[in-house]
This record gives sequence, structure tokens and C-alpha cells, in this order.
Amino acid sequence: MATIVGGIATSHTPTIGFALDAKKQNDPVWAPIFKGYEPVVNWLKDKAPDVIFYIFNDHMTSFFMDHYSHFALGVGENFPVADEGGGARNLPPLKGHPALAEHIAKCLVADEFDLSFFQEKGLDHGCYSPLSLLLPHEKEWPVKVIPFQVGVLMAPSPSAKRCYKLGKALRRAIQSYPGNLKVVVAGTGGLSHQVHGERCGFNNTPWDMEFMDRLGTDPEGLTDITIAELAKLGGMEGAEVVMWLMMRGALSEKVEKIHQTYYLPSMTPIASLIFEERSNEKPAESDAAYMERVDHQLKGIEKLEGTYPFTLGRSVKAFRLNDFLHRLIEPKHREYFLNNQEACFNDFALTDEEKDMVRRRDWRAMIHYGVIFFMLEKLGAVVGTTNLHIYSAMKGMSLEDFQKTRNAQVLYSVAGKDESKKTWDKPGK
Repeated sequence: MATIVGGIATSHTPTIGFALDAKKQNDPVWAPIFKGYEPVVNWLKDKAPDVIFYIFNDHMTSFFMDHYSHFALGVGENFPVADEGGGARNLPPLKGHPALAEHIAKCLVADEFDLSFFQEKGLDHGCYSPLSLLLPHEKEWPVKVIPFQVGVLMAPSPSAKRCYKLGKALRRAIQSYPGNLKVVVAGTGGLSHQVHGERCGFNNTPWDMEFMDRLGTDPEGLTDITIAELAKLGGMEGAEVVMWLMMRGALSEKVEKIHQTYYLPSMTPIASLIFEERSNEKPAESDAAYMERVDHQLKGIEKLEGTYPFTLGRSVKAFRLNDFLHRLIEPKHREYFLNNQEACFNDFALTDEEKDMVRRRDWRAMIHYGVIFFMLEKLGAVVGTTNLHIYSAMKGMSLEDFQKTRNAQVLYSVAGKDESKKTWDKPGK
């Protein structure tokens, strides 16, 4: 089974990444940043984890207010560096661990945590700023990372108690994974700071010290503090510390703090902690009962002939092709596809198998491959094919024979206002 080897907490201010990129290691003002992180760098090197479960918040870069969720789990294979306005930092993309991410997703959903899932999204300084200092990365990263974005920037946001409870569920999920993996849980953000309004520049070092002490010895005592109280004590953006509580919830009840550093050069304290586990509590629920509960909702669905649940695994496998077809909602992509199909395929780096399925309009093969149906109907609308033609092809029947199984012989698609794609809609038909 997977093992949690410890937890780290760290600020994720862009100051860290700036100091590294600008090579400020020997500058007296900046040197304490690097000195403070040396124990974390060495600890990670010594523990050599296979995966870091990395809890962070995006800063309205890739997770904007048009679709903002409380908990978003990165389930994909790659996560590039986001451009925050001045060009993306020159860092290789992080590699994910889709299998562990899917297992965690199933477990957390079974424990009634509502999640959203993402792939191929750029990650901003909330993720890359501290990681770029903590890990070598000249060509690639030495560890896989599962990013977990917490929506702390728009109220209502997750409470301290909710985050702590999710951490406890996360612990059970990781430890039940049937693979020999070493996992570090990282909580990021904070400590006290405020970056907006007339209170901009607020810090509270005594509260920061109290919080870091209680995080190790009395984490549950911190969970009743409201977001408003966290803002009063540590600034509005300082309420990010709920993500430190999530990390702490994923660790054993007894931990030892083997490292702590704190440096306040300007707007945000640059702090880091390392916790190692010192107890090994056994869950009340047996592993067999736990996994029975996790798998309960889809148990037996594999027996439904001709049925292919769109799981996270299928989503990751067929992401490139689903993404290609989803872009057909964009007029420029539609036009490019219709006028220069092969070049369009190549721009998206589709495999030969994927290109062939789309060329032949092999609807059934695409479903088997992992394309979700609602991408097929988009392709159908673009090329002038009705939903009924797609349904009959998936059934392996002629359109006429399939329509005989329906109560009414109608044709339709999602082609919208493009009348040139509705030539099948004849008067009286």
C-alpha cells in the first residue's frame, strides 16, 4: 500500500520564484529565503517521495470566476507553467500520477466530498514558486505531483473544519492505494498577509507563530476558527492557512515538527514546516469494507453490455482526442478542421489511430476508445450528421432499421443556426 512519509507546509508567494530566477542566493536581503528552505530541500532528497500531493490555490489564473469550485483535483499526465501576465517561467511541466489521482477521487467522493477534476491546465505561482526552489528541475522534475486546487479566494469558501476533514479522508485514500508509493502531502499558502484594500500590508507575526505551534499539537482546536476570524488574525488572504490544516489532517494524530523557518521581508511571511509522523492509528473501518464502500456506486456496471462509463481513467487516456473534438465549438477551429483536416490533426498531435477514427467517422470506435458521446454529437453537427445517424451506427444498424425502434421517426442535431449543416432536414420528414 502507499505510505505517507510526512508533510510539509510552505508559503507560495511569488517572491520565492522571483528570488530563484533572479539568482539572489547571495544577496543579503534574499539569502534568508534560500537558507530557510535548505532543510526542506534536504529532507525531500532524503525521503525521495514518488508523489507529492500538493494543496494550493490558483490566483485567478487558470481557475477564473467563470467556473470556480471549492476543490479541484488534477488527474492528468501533465501540468504546464501558467502565464500570469509576463510570460511563463522557464520550467518543465509537472508530471501527474493519474492512477493515484483517480483512486483518491473515488475515495473522496465516496466520503461525500464534491470534487471537480482538471487536466492540462497551467499552474501558477501557487504551485510552481516553492516547488522550483525545493526540487531540482533542469530537464524534468524528480517526483510526480498531484495538484489539488482549493477555492479560497471567493466567498463562500471552504471552512477550516471542512478542509481538515478532507485531509483526514485524503489520508485514508492514499493509504488504501494498492501500490508501493511514498507520498508527501504539502499544504501551501499563508501565513498572515493581505494584498488588497486599505488594510493591504497587514501582518501578524505572533499569530503566525501560534498557528504553526498549534498546527502540530492542536490542529482540531484551529478548525472552529471562522474565515472572518482568520482574516482578523492573519489578513484576508492569510485565510489560505486552511490548506495547511488540510495537509495536517492527512497526517497521523501525533507528529514531530523537525523544521520550522519564518522570514518576513515584505508583504508575506516566507515560512516552511516539516512534520514527520509519530503514531500509526488504525482506522475503525476495515480496508475491505472501505473499498467496498468506495466501489459501491459503480459495482456491477461492467456487466451492462454496450455500456462504457466515462471514468477519469478514460478521460485521461482520450483527453487529446476529446479536447480536439471539444474545440469544434470554436468557429475558427471548425473552419480549420473543415478546410484542412490533416493539418488540424497534426496541430493537435493526434495519433494515427485517433486520426483514422475521425476520418472514418467511426462513432462506435471512438466510444470504445474513450471519447464521451457529447463530443461525437459536436463532430456530427460540424460535418452535417444527425444524432440519429450516430446512434444507429453505434448500434450497428441502418438508420431506417434503428428508427423503427423509436416512437417517432425524427432527425435532429446540435448544429444550431448553421443551416448548411441541416440538409437532412427535409420538409415533411
